[in-house]
Formats: sequence, structure tokens, C-alpha cells
Amino acid sequence: MAEVLGVGLTHYPLLAGADTHMANLLKSTLKDPDIPAELKDPSSWLPLAQKEWGTDDGVAAAAAHRSRLLEDLQKCRDAIDEFKPDIVMVWGDDQYENFREEVIPSFCVLAYTDTEVEPFGVLDMLKVPNVWGLPSDTSFVMTGEPDFAKAAVTDVLSSGVDVAYSYQPREGIHFPHAFGNTQLFLDYDNVGAEFPYPIVPMAVNCYGEHVIARKGGIARFADIAAGEQLDPPGPTPLRCFEFGRAVGRFAKRSDKRVALVASSSWSHAFLHDKGWHLRPDTESDQAMYEAMVAGDYEAWNARTSRQVIDAGQHEMLNWYCLLGAMSELGMKLSWSDLVVTEIFNSNKAFAVFE
Repeated sequence: MAEVLGVGLTHYPLLAGADTHMANLLKSTLKDPDIPAELKDPSSWLPLAQKEWGTDDGVAAAAAHRSRLLEDLQKCRDAIDEFKPDIVMVWGDDQYENFREEVIPSFCVLAYTDTEVEPFGVLDMLKVPNVWGLPSDTSFVMTGEPDFAKAAVTDVLSSGVDVAYSYQPREGIHFPHAFGNTQLFLDYDNVGAEFPYPIVPMAVNCYGEHVIARKGGIARFADIAAGEQLDPPGPTPLRCFEFGRAVGRFAKRSDKRVALVASSSWSHAFLHDKGWHLRPDTESDQAMYEAMVAGDYEAWNARTSRQVIDAGQHEMLNWYCLLGAMSELGMKLSWSDLVVTEIFNSNKAFAVFE
């Protein structure tokens, strides 16, 4: 008989980097000449930001941030191990990795066979050393379940939700880090190499109007002011919720034990234009977290794409998928945590639904 577990976690790339580099995204932002100088002055920052920045540009705070994230990730892994899933299905965003100018699907199930993943690709791009001190070409295998993935696509399409599918990853780039880091962080001590469960990735176009325009990365304010050539929007929050509901129904009808995982942090500073890319929209994150804890999905579904984008919460669309599934299956939140930060780019939420 099918059983389902729900899990939410982060795939924050700089958790894989050294403490000395964990605040690098903020350090890069501080070099943007079009951000007003008074806003870049730490003395003008909120108390938490000043405390985290300290006298060492955030190095000591990075160690504490890492400790908190690893503790929460271990709780997620413990829940997964106790559940003993046959399959782990992961909603994650694609940041100009698998999908580029050729095609940007709203949703795409990756029906891959076993795939070699080099988890430090993003760190290499950011010129950040990995915390394990391993060679940059270190890799692990992500075990796939293509038949189950194709069955999921068939079922979801039959339910009236359009979803694309892919049989092989793009060559010449690192595997999408939303999925690679999920395995890496859930098997942190073994650098991802001993994760025992097959994974079916489900890519969500979280970046929408910014996916090609910003190539899934940071934009300078001079470029924004000059007029970005924005892309069409991604799927609405409500549509992501409906996609999650469809996947949840499929998982429940299957003959497998399925862990459904949302992989992403919440508001990102580098996407929060109204905050000058200096801090995440913590106020919006806290409001959404409180609604999730209360099981108030109406509050989640009342939000528009514009509100999500303005808060820098693009990647929360992955969590909309998870909550859609949890709502559909009547599953309850058994544990959660929200790790708030001002200088480490994004607030990180964790959750287990049973």
C-alpha cells in the first residue's frame, strides 16, 4: 500500500562552501556602485545583520549558521530514514542549468537513469572552495527511477495538469544544483556518495521572468535601470499548488512509499530588488511561515506571482508544490523550523509532514 512523507529543506549552495566564503553573495552585492553608499554601510543595517557581520565579515556567524542548517537537515534525513521510502520525488528550481534559450518548461519531470553529479559546479562558478577540501571534479551517482517518473508524468497529464518530461540532462554543464545539493546535504557526511534512495527530480520554472534575463543569477542595478528584457512569467503560485496536488494523488495511488520533497530556501536577497539585494524579505517569509504552521493554505494561494517576485521568493514555488500535495492528502505538519539570516542571502525553512 502506498504511503507518503512530506519534507521541505534548503539547497543553499554556500552551505557546501567554506565559512570564510559563506557571505560572498553579500560581499559581491556591496561592490555594486549603483546601490546607495549609506545602505551599504553596516552601521545602517538591522541589528541581526550587524551582529552576523561582526568584525570578521560574517565568518564566525557562518559557522553558527552552518550548525543550525545541518541540525535541521539531519532531522529531515532522520524522518526519511524512518519512513524508508522506495522513491524520493524532489521539486526544485532550474537556474539556467538544464533549461536555457531552447526551451523553458513550467514543469518538467526528469525521467533519468542513474546520473553522475558533480556537486561543486556552482561553487567553482562562484570561486568558492568546498568545505570538505575535495577536488572540484568530485562526483557521486544520483540513482534514477525513469519508469516511475514516466508513470508520474502520464498520471499528472491525465489529471489535466500539463507537465513536460526529459530523458537526459544537458551536456557540458553541472547538474541542476537544486537536486544535486538535495542529495549532497541529506548525505552531508558522505558528500552525497552513500544516499540510498532513488530520486525523481521535478523541475519548476521558479525564476520566470528572470530565468533568461538574469541567467539564474545576480543582476546589477545599472542593468535593471537600463531596462531588463524580461521573459514571460513562470507558473503562478496557485498552478504550482495544483501541480503538487496532482503529484500527491499519483503518489498515493502508486504501490510505493514516496517521499515528496520541496528543495529551496525562501526569500533570496539577490532576487529582492526592493531590498537592494542586501537582505531577504524576512517579513514576508515570517508571514508565510506562520501561515504554513497554521495550515492556512488559503493565505498561500491568495498571493499573486507579482507578490512572490517582489519579495524575492521565486524559489518558494517549490514549496507551493509540496503544500499542494500535503493539502490534497490531508497530511499534517509534524515539525518545522525557519532559520532567519540577514547576511547569508536567504532564509531557510525546514519541514516534515506525516
